[in-house]
Amino acid sequence: MSAVAERTSVFAKRRERALELARRYPFVSEPMHLVAALSAAQETPYLKTREHAPSAGDLVAFTVRESLPAVMDASMSAGTELLRESVILRFHEGDLESIVRGWLDGAPLSETDMFLARAALSPVLEAAPELAALKMHGADERRCPRCGGVPQLAVFTDTGEALLTGQRKLVCSRCATEWTYARMTCVSCRETDGSKMPILADENVLPYLRVDACDTCRAYLVTVDVRKDPQAVPLIDEIAALPLDMMAAERGYTKISRNVVGF
Repeated sequence: MSAVAERTSVFAKRRERALELARRYPFVSEPMHLVAALSAAQETPYLKTREHAPSAGDLVAFTVRESLPAVMDASMSAGTELLRESVILRFHEGDLESIVRGWLDGAPLSETDMFLARAALSPVLEAAPELAALKMHGADERRCPRCGGVPQLAVFTDTGEALLTGQRKLVCSRCATEWTYARMTCVSCRETDGSKMPILADENVLPYLRVDACDTCRAYLVTVDVRKDPQAVPLIDEIAALPLDMMAAERGYTKISRNVVGF
């Protein structure tokens, strides 16, 4: 299977998984239907980027032209009433290029603008991460090695060998690149004292998901354990961890990066 075909199949798997989780977990049914619609909308801009990637200088205009319309359509078809109203307002009154550029630059944005920009840019950056690589001073294993983004979640992988411990991988919040990271180390501040890194979980409802928090920096991220659910699609399943996100927030922890739907 070619690289393009493999990545195309990923978007189909994301959509299918989102619809499955919408049925399994009613508490995230609404956002899962939205994510399913987004996954379908993001496939074409991903392919267009792979075929003819824009220059870094044309990234914003390319995203507004090739990706944002489909994202807006998906939001109108599967989003909440509030989201639909906000999208209509942005379409008629918003400076769409400024919204996309603002997200790339880390500027303060409204929740709707952040959602639209991220959902539109993510398939473009997934196809060509280097287009928007963040400038970093020195190597930092906590950030994506391709674009410099912060991690969205962690994944425990299955080695297929009973006596071998699976790797811990981080998934970039900007371009979905995966990279290996030490298991017993805080992703935010590099704390290594296990007594300062509590785990929050609900084994009955979400046995394959957990929150890895840190009492030193008060940050956390969700971990998806594919050893416990081999069918998991980490970027989608992380959204199902909403009850754990709420648990972490109640205890005063802050997520390193919210996911595309704002959890």
